[in-house]
Amino acid sequence: MTDALPACETLLLERRGRHLHVTLNRPETRNALSAGMVDELGAVIDAVAGDRGLQSLVLRGAGGTFCAGGDISEFRSVYQAGARPEDGPDPIAVSNRRYGRLMARLNGLPQTVVAVIEGAAFGGGLGLLCGSDVAICRADARLALSETGLGLLPAQIAPFVVQRIGLTQTRRLALTGARIDGEEAAQLGLVHYACADAEALEARLAAVLHDIGRCGPAANAATKRILLDSLTLPLDVVLDQAAAAFAKAMRGAEAREGIAAFIERRAPYWRED
Repeated sequence: MTDALPACETLLLERRGRHLHVTLNRPETRNALSAGMVDELGAVIDAVAGDRGLQSLVLRGAGGTFCAGGDISEFRSVYQAGARPEDGPDPIAVSNRRYGRLMARLNGLPQTVVAVIEGAAFGGGLGLLCGSDVAICRADARLALSETGLGLLPAQIAPFVVQRIGLTQTRRLALTGARIDGEEAAQLGLVHYACADAEALEARLAAVLHDIGRCGPAANAATKRILLDSLTLPLDVVLDQAAAAFAKAMRGAEAREGIAAFIERRAPYWRED
């Protein structure tokens, strides 16, 4: 179990059984990603990554908006601070790279990440949803890779969007800044479900969490690792590692419980229903 969750000023945290609900909570900025929010999200991820009693992390935004992207006021303060130093790394690049590290940690989190999209998911907000395993949105949500419209780049987001929907569709979204709705996002594979209204959204979320709850937490974590490794490692390496992971699972307490529960026609201990 997670010993303690970090104190947060920009996030609301609520653990409900085996699911942690994380709400971006800067509604006055449409939940724009400040440096503080990025740090706090990273701290939450670090706190829960080793908790196999936790099956999912649900990420959503307060006030009817998921995330409007990066905090523009912070962008202005960075470039107004002065010219790039002659020696050492550019502080703008250092700041930008921090978000990429957050994305990589979210993407690789052993728990199943569920993104719930209402209102807008622009720029970095769209990036966050591309780090999720399951994404649910309102059909009337608005999504965009909006950086190029500001003369900026989706620098730390682009690789995760490409993994999500492929190069050709990412090119279209990134190089036009086109805004799409939840229905089109589902057609592209950015999200898995587009729901007609708030009631349908909550019902779908409940169904997804119920399904996640049927799976062994350690089995899901190991399966997710295999899936992600298949994107970057040679096939033989992935299959060798997967065989070792399968053997470890087969010899572990979770598989023994799952198999025994199946034979005895009962629910395993991780099931909440």
